Amino acid sequence: MNYRLHHVHLICQDLEGMIDFFSEALGATLLGRKKFGTADGASLDLQGTTINLRVAREDEDMAGDASRTTFGYDHLGLQVENVDAAYQDLKKRGFSFFMAPKDIPNLRIAFFKGPEDITIELVQESS
Repeated sequence: MNYRLHHVHLICQDLEGMIDFFSEALGATLLGRKKFGTADGASLDLQGTTINLRVAREDEDMAGDASRTTFGYDHLGLQVENVDAAYQDLKKRGFSFFMAPKDIPNLRIAFFKGPEDITIELVQESS
């Protein structure tokens, strides 16, 4: 059996803000708005990876947020051609980095907080 990532699905408080972030800051294409059960949502294409977003359903009790480390989701890793250029662009857009670009074996990485405190890693493969 072969497995590969099909999509990422995030629950958010501000659907429009999250759509704007993925499309304007990261260059995703809005595929369409849709319902996930009874919850409003949207699907975007981020260079071949589907990002599904939805708000909480009326019957869901949302506990906590992404500002604390918990078991489960930790961060999204996004490959970029140039971490330093992406860092400069996202800083200009007002995003806060808690790890500036740095080299680790075979990679250059940086971490920042996106909307609703989602943690995002930028990854550039070393040549």
